[in-house]
Amino acid sequence: MRLTFIRTSLVLIILAFIGIAGAKVNPVSIDRLFATPEQKKATALINQFIRRYHYRKRQLDDALSDSIFDRYVSSLDPNRSYYYASDIRKFEKFRFRLDDAIRETKLDPAFEIFKLFRKRLEERVDFAANLLDEDFDFGVKEEFILDRSEEPWAEDVAALNQIWRRRVKNDFLSLRLAGKTSAEIVQTLEKRYRRLSDRISQFTSDDVYQTFINAYTFSVEPHTSYFSRRASENFKIRMSLSLEGIGAALQSESEFTVVRRIIAGGPAEQSGLLKVDDRITGVGQEDEPLVDVVGWRLPDVVDLIRGPKGTVVRLEILPKATPPEGPTRVIELVRNTIKLEEQAAKKNVIELDTSFGPVKIGVIRVPTFYTDFEARESGEEDFRSTTRDVRRLLQELQSEGVRGVLVDLRGNGGGSLAEATELTGLFIRSGPIVQVKDSSGRISVNSDPDPSIVYAGPLAVLVDRHSASASEIFAGAIQDYRRGIVIGEPTYGKGTVQRLINLDRFAKAGGMGQLKFTIAQFFRINGDSTQHRGIVPDIVFPTALDIEEQGERALENALPWESVQPTRYAAGSIDAKVLDEVRLRHLSRTQSHPGFRYLLDEAQAAKRARDKKTVSLMEAERKANRDRIERERRKRINLYRIARGLEPLSEDSDETRQNDETGDDDDDVLRDEAAHILYDAIHLSGQKLITFRH
Repeated sequence: MRLTFIRTSLVLIILAFIGIAGAKVNPVSIDRLFATPEQKKATALINQFIRRYHYRKRQLDDALSDSIFDRYVSSLDPNRSYYYASDIRKFEKFRFRLDDAIRETKLDPAFEIFKLFRKRLEERVDFAANLLDEDFDFGVKEEFILDRSEEPWAEDVAALNQIWRRRVKNDFLSLRLAGKTSAEIVQTLEKRYRRLSDRISQFTSDDVYQTFINAYTFSVEPHTSYFSRRASENFKIRMSLSLEGIGAALQSESEFTVVRRIIAGGPAEQSGLLKVDDRITGVGQEDEPLVDVVGWRLPDVVDLIRGPKGTVVRLEILPKATPPEGPTRVIELVRNTIKLEEQAAKKNVIELDTSFGPVKIGVIRVPTFYTDFEARESGEEDFRSTTRDVRRLLQELQSEGVRGVLVDLRGNGGGSLAEATELTGLFIRSGPIVQVKDSSGRISVNSDPDPSIVYAGPLAVLVDRHSASASEIFAGAIQDYRRGIVIGEPTYGKGTVQRLINLDRFAKAGGMGQLKFTIAQFFRINGDSTQHRGIVPDIVFPTALDIEEQGERALENALPWESVQPTRYAAGSIDAKVLDEVRLRHLSRTQSHPGFRYLLDEAQAAKRARDKKTVSLMEAERKANRDRIERERRKRINLYRIARGLEPLSEDSDETRQNDETGDDDDDVLRDEAAHILYDAIHLSGQKLITFRH
């Protein structure tokens, strides 16, 4: 199922940096929730910028109003658990009037819709809290629907009561299976439900306005968003601090906080205990009890995860391959500073055993496209940048006698466009790298600024579904020039450029917040966009499951793939027969490789967990299913451990102490296979992978 706005609304991608947790805010009187003069001025400016300068030309009309209405209601009640069908029918009068409300800066409909939501949520919290006094029968065969985003709205109180009875019963059973006593469960759930009400009661006019305006901006395009005054201030604070924290980018999805990216050099990456797509269900400080964070807003979860360097944070996680019913695991991370050096490009050498003897393949890991702008602007000659660091690493690897180089871009979410352009230039003589089309339709070409070439030998690029933006520009250019082989999974598909503007600069009023909107789109030199489709590798790993539900392809309303005229460039060539034979050898290896079997099984388990729509509310059935899942997971791990000569896990082993109990980093399996692929290509092509055309 596609990730619709229902799942991605109110999403705030936040690096878990250190900061000062916000002070407790008192409830806001509902009478104080109305549009301010500043918000009305901000609305006029936002509409103007989107209409004039946004890359996607979308008219603010009834069709857009229809989308805004659905997105706004869904952002407030994504699981259709608060509003009644009669409430939605009452709001239908606004469906085709929100465009007029935005154009005329008359925002009363947004606040009317929110005020009723707040009332309905308070009613549900009271109902849920009262249910905790009852005894649940866990022997009755019934199910709880996990995702109600496409279910009908409840027609009356009785119907909504049934939805919430099953929700509370599910919450109670989950904690019961986790070993909590009835008293502990009641206390935990009482706090969980009351916090829902407390958080919504603290929503200010700024919060309501930001939610509504983002329903508008996301209806235009998913990378366009508005930051209220408070959100802008928090953003500035975070960006001005050192990168201290656990080193993870987090996102809200349904009622969970989900890990979306692991930051290179951070505690999460170095520990290997936290993975992309893991769900955080609890947070604890040092030896303090875990705080249940299911249903919390993302900023509140981040406040708990933040803390001084050197302190311990405990996270209760639901692993990515585990369905919602559990079991969870508890991990410990020591908060630390993420230094530039730890995010910088690094090298290592893989020595392959071949029929012709040992062969060295150099690997350069590029976690992000970076440059030390401050040092560069101040005139320092030895400032750090991706291109400068990789240039040095390439020279070192060549002196070490490597036969080929693998550039590892897995998890690289992008960064400096200039660095992506310059880095490509290290591998080609000269020529265009990327085309950029702005909102007026003008196309400019960014070319290699240096006619020299640093490395002319065999090359491969390793990517995955999290490689995005600048990573896709580099991989796409290498592929278009036929300069090397691209290996891995289809990439994220983020092919757009955003601009962040401070609205206060364009009006005399202050405190109007910031607008981020899309102003341009990237195109490869062959004319194809990197948007939506991403880069499809020359050799696709079998782990590339569920790709259509990942990245830009899964975002509702994302810009579609398109193409422009190719620019002129002189490409090399890779022998198609050689590439076919390399693919066959790759498939032969991976079919019998225990590491690939393990990763593929884990990916399939994660897909099953994501696709799960309901859970049983029978304790015996739920426990049996949970035990089966755990047995299957242990079996997968043990097959891999035995194949590597490691002792299998015992039934009572402590599974929180090792990295998924598989020993070394699982990702090495993919890197090592990419190195084998590169060697096969070198060997089969007579030691020279690329034939240049001059």
